[in-house]
Amino acid sequence: MKQTDLGLDLTSRKTRKAQFLDEMNRVVPWGALLALIAPHAPRKDKGRPPFGIEPMLRIHFLQQWFGLSDVAMEEALFDVPLYRQFAGLGGMNRLPDRVSILRFRHLLERHDLAPQMLQTVNATLAAQGLLLKEGTAIDATLIAAPSSTKNSTGTRDPEMHQTKKGNQWHFGMKAHIGVDADSGLVHTVVGTPANVNDVTQAHALVHGEESAVFADAGYQGVDKREDTQAIDTQWHVAMRAGKRRLLDKADPKDAIAEQLEHVKARIRAKVEHPFRVIKRQFGHMKVRYRALAKNTAQLHTLFALSNLWMARHRLIDTMG
Repeated sequence: MKQTDLGLDLTSRKTRKAQFLDEMNRVVPWGALLALIAPHAPRKDKGRPPFGIEPMLRIHFLQQWFGLSDVAMEEALFDVPLYRQFAGLGGMNRLPDRVSILRFRHLLERHDLAPQMLQTVNATLAAQGLLLKEGTAIDATLIAAPSSTKNSTGTRDPEMHQTKKGNQWHFGMKAHIGVDADSGLVHTVVGTPANVNDVTQAHALVHGEESAVFADAGYQGVDKREDTQAIDTQWHVAMRAGKRRLLDKADPKDAIAEQLEHVKARIRAKVEHPFRVIKRQFGHMKVRYRALAKNTAQLHTLFALSNLWMARHRLIDTMG
């Protein structure tokens, strides 16, 4: 079929994807992140020279934002000029292939750089006054994993497990997070198999400087656990639904208890925002790799980027 030129002037047209990349390019602390990775960058001793760490980091972030595998990312670099422009590959005579993309991710995993990138991003946010330390809200969400055994090994990922939520069984892992109760920005990430109880990870989700921690009813009894006794904070855990339904609104004491539950719920709702960003905005509904460590590293990167996404307008206003 013959294509005709419609005579449209597309030079001033900026798509939503282009606007998104422009905003993220402005708020990502590239200098600090590159300085973190630089000591571990591959050397140019023999063979074909490796790609620079900045274009590879930009490609790595493109994968997280748009849910692209290594193969899909390689093809997208050939097909989408916007991606090449963002990665700074316009003047190069070759593009990174799937192997180069894979090796860069392995470099980040081998040196445990993803958690450090989250800390670097949070340090930038704290310097701008966007990350406070007075309170923390904690929660967990399920990330599905392939349950089929129709693969080369004929087995499921042995590090993933199944759990029952309501009347439905889920197979995969859990992402446990601690977020700043004021801004909703993530400061701590823990990955576990799906069958791990939420309350067992509560002690790992606080940074130790908060005066209060807010959690849903799944964390009942957290203040009595041995691993939380050394944490000097007030635990505000939601009342179980069955017990809350028995409250008598006409009783002044029960009415106050109901109001307190509303207040706790409003504060605790902040923890749901990062989950929405990585699942809906970035499309991370299923794990991408086998092994818990790899997927946990990806979660650290995703939540670091979600922090920047949620704070982008305030960061841009602060930077002028």
